[in-house]
Amino acid sequence: MAELGGQGGGVVADPRGVLWQGRAFLDFFWDIAKPEQEVRLAATENLLRHLKEGRKDDELKYTLKRLVEGLGATREAARPGFSLALAQVLQAFEEIPMCSVLEQIKEKHNLEKVKKKLVRNAAFGNFFGVVALFQSGRLIKDQKALLESIQLLQQLARHQAHLRDLPRKTLIDIMSEVPEAVFEEVLFGILQSDLASAFTSPDNLHLLLVGIQKFPSVLKPKNLKKLFGSPTVVNEKNIPRLVELLQSAAKSEKKDKKLPSVVFDLLQVSLKEGAFELFWKEGVENGLLKEKSGPVSYMCYRLLGSALPLLSLDQLQMVLKGKVMQQYGEHVVTTQLPDRFKFAPEMEGYIDEFLNSCDDLERQLAVMIGFSTLTNQGYPVLSSSSRVVRHLQPVALQKYVDWLKDMFLRPDFDCCLDFSSNRQKQNQENVNIPQHKIARLRKWIIHRLANIIESPVKKEESLVMDISRFCFFHAFFETKKKTSQIREANVLPSDPLDEEAHSVAENYFFGLLQTLNTLTVLGDTAKAAALREKHIHGVTADGKLWIFLLVEYANKLLSSEHVKAMKPFTKGQRDAWERTLQSVKNLQKKENKSDSAKVIAFQQLLLLMAIHLFKNQSETMDILSDLLNCTERAFSKEPKKKKTDNAEPGWVEVMVEILLSLLAQPSLLVRRISKSVFVRICPNLTKRGLQLILDVLDPYQEQNEESAVVVMEESEKKIKSAQDTDEEGSEDSSDEGNTEEENDSGDEEKNEEVDDDFRTQLMNVLQAGNALGGDESDEELDDEAMMALDKNISALFAEQQKRIQAKKDEKDRMRKEKILRRDFKIKVLDLIEAFLTKQSENPLVFDVIEPLLRVIEQCMSSDSDKQEIDFLQKTANIFKNSLCRAKQYCKRVDALKEDLHAFVERLVKKACKHTDSSVALYYFSASLYLLKVLRGNTSDKSSTPPTPLPEKQSNTIPQACQLLSTGCLDMERVTVIYQQALTQFLTKRNSALTSSMFHDLFRRFPIMCKPLVDTLVKSITAGARQHQQAQACLLLQKILLLRELKLFVTEEEWEELIRESISQVTESLKMVGKCIVKADKEKVAKSLELLNLLLKTVTEQKLRVKLTELDKVLVALNQPEGIGNSARLDSLYWNVMRWLNYTKPKKEKTANKPAQEAEPLKRKKKGFLPETKKRKNRKKGIEENGVAPVASEDGEPAAPEEQLLGTETPKQKKGLMPGSSKHKNRNRGVRENGVPVAGSGEEAVNGRDAVADKKKKKKDMNRKRKGDAGNEAEQVPAAKKTKGSVSQETQQKQGKANQQKQGKAKKKRKEKKTPVPQE
Repeated sequence: MAELGGQGGGVVADPRGVLWQGRAFLDFFWDIAKPEQEVRLAATENLLRHLKEGRKDDELKYTLKRLVEGLGATREAARPGFSLALAQVLQAFEEIPMCSVLEQIKEKHNLEKVKKKLVRNAAFGNFFGVVALFQSGRLIKDQKALLESIQLLQQLARHQAHLRDLPRKTLIDIMSEVPEAVFEEVLFGILQSDLASAFTSPDNLHLLLVGIQKFPSVLKPKNLKKLFGSPTVVNEKNIPRLVELLQSAAKSEKKDKKLPSVVFDLLQVSLKEGAFELFWKEGVENGLLKEKSGPVSYMCYRLLGSALPLLSLDQLQMVLKGKVMQQYGEHVVTTQLPDRFKFAPEMEGYIDEFLNSCDDLERQLAVMIGFSTLTNQGYPVLSSSSRVVRHLQPVALQKYVDWLKDMFLRPDFDCCLDFSSNRQKQNQENVNIPQHKIARLRKWIIHRLANIIESPVKKEESLVMDISRFCFFHAFFETKKKTSQIREANVLPSDPLDEEAHSVAENYFFGLLQTLNTLTVLGDTAKAAALREKHIHGVTADGKLWIFLLVEYANKLLSSEHVKAMKPFTKGQRDAWERTLQSVKNLQKKENKSDSAKVIAFQQLLLLMAIHLFKNQSETMDILSDLLNCTERAFSKEPKKKKTDNAEPGWVEVMVEILLSLLAQPSLLVRRISKSVFVRICPNLTKRGLQLILDVLDPYQEQNEESAVVVMEESEKKIKSAQDTDEEGSEDSSDEGNTEEENDSGDEEKNEEVDDDFRTQLMNVLQAGNALGGDESDEELDDEAMMALDKNISALFAEQQKRIQAKKDEKDRMRKEKILRRDFKIKVLDLIEAFLTKQSENPLVFDVIEPLLRVIEQCMSSDSDKQEIDFLQKTANIFKNSLCRAKQYCKRVDALKEDLHAFVERLVKKACKHTDSSVALYYFSASLYLLKVLRGNTSDKSSTPPTPLPEKQSNTIPQACQLLSTGCLDMERVTVIYQQALTQFLTKRNSALTSSMFHDLFRRFPIMCKPLVDTLVKSITAGARQHQQAQACLLLQKILLLRELKLFVTEEEWEELIRESISQVTESLKMVGKCIVKADKEKVAKSLELLNLLLKTVTEQKLRVKLTELDKVLVALNQPEGIGNSARLDSLYWNVMRWLNYTKPKKEKTANKPAQEAEPLKRKKKGFLPETKKRKNRKKGIEENGVAPVASEDGEPAAPEEQLLGTETPKQKKGLMPGSSKHKNRNRGVRENGVPVAGSGEEAVNGRDAVADKKKKKKDMNRKRKGDAGNEAEQVPAAKKTKGSVSQETQQKQGKANQQKQGKAKKKRKEKKTPVPQE
């Protein structure tokens, strides 16, 4: 290796000493060049740590040399890695002179001496070297190195093909860090030429702009005039050139999607020089915007967003009313397609950042109003749900809200920057433009106001109430006469609101109500903080409901003469309104005395229905009157009367009916409040009330006409309220499948069969017109008769078409009705879930089980559309999680004991009769839930106490007494039920029951193990098929693994169970034939797994069980016709045999130990083919080793590959011939490998007859004879072989090798290892 050194670095005394110290030091440099950034950083840290700890000069010099070399590496990831490492080394070791390192870099990466193809690497080496010096932080302190580095960067700037603008950007970065004195003394002279040519390229211009901002005293107007002839940069003379440079910069950085630095610096310089208006008007609006290109337009938008924090109030107003804003608005409107680039989110980010950093209220308000007045035919471009308002200060927010309300009442389009797209200009001929603009603006404003309450902006309660009252007033009222008593009626609208405007305000108001209902408590008072800690929503700081305040405001409006309602109340409706207010006041008095949550829920429902009187009076009146009666009865103190079946329904039943009708409403708020009310009345729910809910879910109950009307009305409501996105956010789609129906309509028309009635009518028409005269009439019809016949036929076909269309309409109506009903059922499931969650200990829970099961069963067999699947999944989740897995359950079932036992029997029988396992699982799970309820209850009558436990068992197993307790469970009856089910599972061929069901039964109720274990033991042999026998083994194995089983059996019963199980498994294994079918293998596998557990139990617990018969069966099972060649069965088999003191024989490996012992082979060099492996010397190598070919039993010479391994033949090596010295002692004993020996040789060991052996030998002889031609070809000298003979020899050798491999594989498969007893 050459000596390591460099200029200024000295010569390494011992060049190999550095490298011989260890591989770890060199690995640092390999890791620095890797593409993974984490690896590079870790290697740099480890290298620094190593150098600091060692402090060896030779290592440091070698490090500098390697790092400098790596700066020009070919791999892109390696160059920045070496640059960073060099910077860190220079920063850590300040004694290294900067100039020497720079000279070393120049010398190593000399651009003049390097070859042409390496110019790119050399250029990058110099560039990353300067970057390393700059990143070390020492370049600014060393003026000489700084000067040389700047000069080097100027030279590198010429290599734009490779480095592009990297040298210029680095030069700007260095200049921005240099102190002013150093710049004036060192750099100003060198950079004068670059500064003078500032208007030639964007990089030079950027250099000048940075210098002006960083060194104002050096680059004074006087010096600037000397440089390029003008004291300022931004002036009328330079504007055209500046525009060209900015356009070039925009196109060069279009991929980065960011504002070029030169543009932002030019903006700052124009502000500094007081020429911003000139720059914006002439340079941006009249210059850059004229070029209709995407990169330039986006650069202008980014410049607008970036300029917001820098501008004064006047400058903001000028910019926000300019051409850039208008073009930005046109961009937002015309890029609504999904594949177009949308700049609106980026602009919203600029606004958000400005509002967050700005403390000036006037500037905040100016920006919000500026973007809110950028309108497209009256509709602002800024999103009405934009979240930027969250940064507005409270005073600015209040002024903004006041401005919005004023614009709603008196739209002023003179202050708006309104525009229309080209398509809108073409289509606006027949449109009332002013009215259209006002409607669009008001729609945006009302949504903007409602969204301010929803946004997380800091707001006061007065602002929330102000917005809510404004929306409510303009949704349902209008001003007749100005009055100061009502703030909303203090100003008359300049253009009266039409019906559409009121409807839009109404929809957004109900979305606002939903927001108010979930609004956290506002304010900084202690009471408000306490309410927030309790997670109370929808109330003010003093505890009043927001909706109650709105109802009070509505009552004030109803009693005023200056305003009138859009839908005036009748006398009956006004009485209901007054009665509702009185009922709410009565409830408020009881709020502190009774259940406050229940009182608040009823208040919310009453107040919500009162608000709905303004929207839909006819429907709401019936509900409101029933609701008032229910409320009075629910909170009355009268004693409850026992009513008969024919008595009028109680208030709970009426309340349930009301809530069910409200669930059909499209309003999310109504449904949420209905659910909260239902949760509060759950403790009072009766069986009749619950049945009303379950009837909705009943799939077999016919829907009456009234329900169909309700569903269709709900559909109309959904269509009307489609605009209210806030209220309809979680509404399920009810028009699913329309497209499919439309696509199928054409096929239905084609396949529509002509009915007999139509055929008869057509025949009658034709006969009446003598069109079917037949042979008797040869006369043709005249024109009048032809016209009459044509008219009759057309009328007939039109009537037929109407009938066909009517049928299609009816079918479509029924389909939509079905979808809406299913949607309604999904909502009703929420009530069922709430009842099961809140009232899990209520006996009425048992009435929910069968209806849910019927729904699951019906959905499993019905259509599989998305809505049906959602309905099924929700029902199944409620049944599984809220019912079966509930931790709380009914504790008062003593009176229902008989009914529940009958219920269990009914459920298990249905599970057995069912054909679908997935449905049967739900029935079986329901029966286990009832078992849990029965066992967890204690009967009032005296029952037999549980058997006392031995002291050891009671100490080892916790809660043993609870396991032995049966509660109200009738063990004899339940045992019979599940025993019949288990018997059917194990004897019936196609049973819907599964082993996992019974495993769940045994795991959750160990008390059921003892009565059912005998059935499992008998089924090991008595099962219907191999599958059932395997399942019996599996279940028995899992039962025996349960610790709780020993609590219910004595030691004698336990030993007898183990003995009987082993006996049954033994009998089952006796019946095993050839394992061809998968079921047979499964049975053997499960039997062996069970045997493994049984034998382990016998051995560890030292049970007295005879295993002689089992030993014989298992030994016989290992024959080739037994378990076969399955690796899994073989592993399970030997796991069992080790408990009987057998060990698995090791596989014979064809090793070359004897040959190596006889004559050790010479060690060959790695990487070279041995001489004996070469084709021409393969035969020669065999003879040179002194091993003559040994003949096998049939007289044929053995294969050369096998002879090289030793002197035995393959049969001798495997112990199949008496001459084998390795295995000759195996024939001495009476038993060989656990099997009695009938003779010697192959017949005794392998169990084959002589006839089969002879047949095999003949096949081998024929196979080897076919290879003799190849052996003859091998004896021909290599020099005399022709090209054809060589290729023929190669083919013959390959064929022979393949035949030998196949023969070996067959022998291995046929020879099966037999067990060897351990000593």
